[in-house]
Amino acid sequence: MGKLQEFEITLNNNKTAYSPCESVSGTLKISLAQSIQCKAIKVNCQGLCGVTSKAHDTDWMEEEQYFSSSVSIADKGTLKEGEHSFPFKFLLPATAPTSFEGPYGKIMYRVRAFIDTPRFAKDYKVEKPFSMSNIINLNEVPQIHEPSSSSVTKNFSYMLVKNGTVVLKAESDLRGYIEGQIIKVSAEIENKSEKSTGHVVASLMQKVTYNPKKPTIDLRAVAEVEGPGVKGGHKGEWKEQIIVPSLPLSSLTTGNLIEINYYIQVYLKYPEVSLTLPIYIGSVAVDPTRTCRSRPFPPTPVPRSGSSPAPAPSPAAATTDYAPPNLPPRTKPKPRPRSCYVPPSAPPSELYPQLLSPTEYNMEIPRSPESGHQTAVSPNAFSYAPGLSFRQSQNSNNTSQNRESSQALSASSSAIQPPDYRTSPYPHGRSDTQFSSVPVFFNLPLYHI
Repeated sequence: MGKLQEFEITLNNNKTAYSPCESVSGTLKISLAQSIQCKAIKVNCQGLCGVTSKAHDTDWMEEEQYFSSSVSIADKGTLKEGEHSFPFKFLLPATAPTSFEGPYGKIMYRVRAFIDTPRFAKDYKVEKPFSMSNIINLNEVPQIHEPSSSSVTKNFSYMLVKNGTVVLKAESDLRGYIEGQIIKVSAEIENKSEKSTGHVVASLMQKVTYNPKKPTIDLRAVAEVEGPGVKGGHKGEWKEQIIVPSLPLSSLTTGNLIEINYYIQVYLKYPEVSLTLPIYIGSVAVDPTRTCRSRPFPPTPVPRSGSSPAPAPSPAAATTDYAPPNLPPRTKPKPRPRSCYVPPSAPPSELYPQLLSPTEYNMEIPRSPESGHQTAVSPNAFSYAPGLSFRQSQNSNNTSQNRESSQALSASSSAIQPPDYRTSPYPHGRSDTQFSSVPVFFNLPLYHI
């Protein structure tokens, strides 16, 4: 090795398997035949995951880092010849997953050491792998105490001729197991055909999903048991047991680069009918006494005024209930008055007093070219306002004048003739066509709201 004779990482007590929240401690040993110049000596503890699309390829397409912690054990200077020992210690996080190694990726943990030398000099590095075993308490998984069950129906045919159907039902006693525990599988086969079925098989399947850009699924049977088939027109029951081997723990979260799932596959070799029973592999066994989580008792309601007091709670309930403060009885709210508002049909008199004052309105009717008569017309003939009336003058002259105006209006409407277009200075079709002014009457508003 030249100048560097020994460069090694040693873990305390030669320990190679750790659990979350545990400390990784050890010693870095360096033995030099000659002194060397170095910028720094560092030790790093790292946990990461790498996946690829080719089997047994170490060139990872994508990586995921769980944690990385570094410590500098020597600064810039000269490392003299001889033996040197540098201790280190790291604390592992609580969320790191269990170590795993498959054909398309791995979850690995390691301790690495580096000697950074000046420019144009050789750098040195060494690493020490170790494994991590996370803890999965199966009692925290929802519905873990209930059996996992399923059923399927398959048409039974032979030589393209339908002979009947086969109904397959299966279930497991629990949904979670640990290493060395026994899985109890039961199946019920109802053969509604004239031909016998093939053997029934129950397999413990491991499904590993590698999630690079294009997901890769590795599916394999880790344990398997087999039983006889059922004759035509008969119904049979089958029970078997599977011992859980040493397996990586299930992934309880999704979205990671490597996801590990387990299920029991029950199928018939003939006809091809199968079903799956999802299960979990953990590190803490299911406690049969913890069928449901304990819930606190609801608070005791306060009795209403005038009612009999509630009975005293039992001593067991008194430890969890709390006594709410005595509140005064609530007063009955007063009814709100209903709305009696009616929108007015005309503006109020106090806002528009001038509309109610006696006023005379004289509007001129344009003269007809032939009659030459002009009379005054009442404003009610050309305007309309809801709820608005005009006071008439007590003078008899005004009364007779209004009567004559209405008569003149009816007479003038029939006396008005079309305009003479022959005297218009603007040509329209013929050079002798003329336009005359046409009177236009507007509906004048008397007030604005």
